[in-house]
Amino acid sequence: MRKTTVRNNNTIVASPMNYIGGKAKLLPQIMPYFPAYIDNFYDVFAGGANVAVNIEAEQIFINDINKYVIDIIKYFKENELDKILEDIHLYIKKYELSKTNREGFLKLRIDYNADKKPIKLYTLMCYSFNYQFRFNNNHEYNNPFGTDRSHFSKTLENKLIRFVSKLQEKNIILSCQSFEEFLDKQNFTPNSFLYFDPPYLITTGSYNDGNRGFKNWTVPQEKKLLEYLDYLNSQKVRFALSNVLSHKEKENEFLVKFSKKYNLIDLDKHYNNSSYNTQKGISNEILLTNF
Repeated sequence: MRKTTVRNNNTIVASPMNYIGGKAKLLPQIMPYFPAYIDNFYDVFAGGANVAVNIEAEQIFINDINKYVIDIIKYFKENELDKILEDIHLYIKKYELSKTNREGFLKLRIDYNADKKPIKLYTLMCYSFNYQFRFNNNHEYNNPFGTDRSHFSKTLENKLIRFVSKLQEKNIILSCQSFEEFLDKQNFTPNSFLYFDPPYLITTGSYNDGNRGFKNWTVPQEKKLLEYLDYLNSQKVRFALSNVLSHKEKENEFLVKFSKKYNLIDLDKHYNNSSYNTQKGISNEILLTNF
């Protein structure tokens, strides 16, 4: 087995998973607003862990309700980089995966849905349409083949190498819970910092439509989260919230009213080409902080 050597610098490390709403491109804008010192960092809706892997903190908590994404991050955290790459290339060879071999992709998809091995899922994602995670209500992966586009390219492999290397440097605790369950179990210190990037109430992301076998995101969920943020503020616990105030012709009236109590930072980010838009439109993406 070869030994891969990685040198990490201070540039942003992007997740090798194309999880909807990932913040890799926004990190240069939002991280300057984060606290200079953090003992415990909580990435409450972590997704592909773009934010968590770039944070400097004594302890990092990564949580997401999607257990399959957390399983992949756990696999990346607990296995040597060379084993991870070896396993991916083993499946590529076994199923003869390529940008054109749909049959091999479908066979891997069937086999993954039978045994749910995390590294199989990651390899499957690399050959899926738009490199995305999509499940049905039975938690079966059902994203179609990424014909003539999706593959485990050298660029994606290098992104994976940098991400895994950075992930393994950090002191991380992983969990798969709803945000309420997760937060109820925590004990925050004066130097704790919580980052929230929930499903956006007024967008059309497949993660918040309630039809993927996971808990949907509705008005009651939104209100509950905003109430909890007010509670954190009353306890002098620092937090930041990513969200959108408006999207196409919709406005999140609850968030607009809520934002007046905190520091509002407008971010330069348009989702014109985002995979969770059905037609072009502009989102008013913001960051809220209470410190």
